[in-house]
Amino acid sequence: MNRNCRSPSSFPSSRQRGLSLIGLLFWGAVVACVAVVGMKVLPTVMEYYTVKRVVNRIAAGNPATVPQVRSEFDHAMQVEYSIQSIKSGDLVVSKDGNDKVVIEFSWDKEIDVFGPVYLLIKYRGKSG
Repeated sequence: MNRNCRSPSSFPSSRQRGLSLIGLLFWGAVVACVAVVGMKVLPTVMEYYTVKRVVNRIAAGNPATVPQVRSEFDHAMQVEYSIQSIKSGDLVVSKDGNDKVVIEFSWDKEIDVFGPVYLLIKYRGKSG
């Protein structure tokens, strides 16, 4: 008989490892919830970066008056269809010490997650 061959009963018993069906369902539900929240949040984050890009472009042009800033933002809103949460009247326009235009903006976004649960995101930004 070959001494190198062992019978299955001679192996040390060890506990099997792996993912149970309940564990798989739990982690699947967690991943699904994160994915749903992510899909609801992503458009608002994209909108924030679009507004920031537009505000930076307007401020780089150093417009002379506040109505000119608002007019340029209104024009950008017609081109950028994703800007929905903020209007030109919500912009706070000022000048810094170097006589450069600074445009500040902010808005709050409530996202309905499920039932009575909402996610509140406060977007704030300024040019520069």
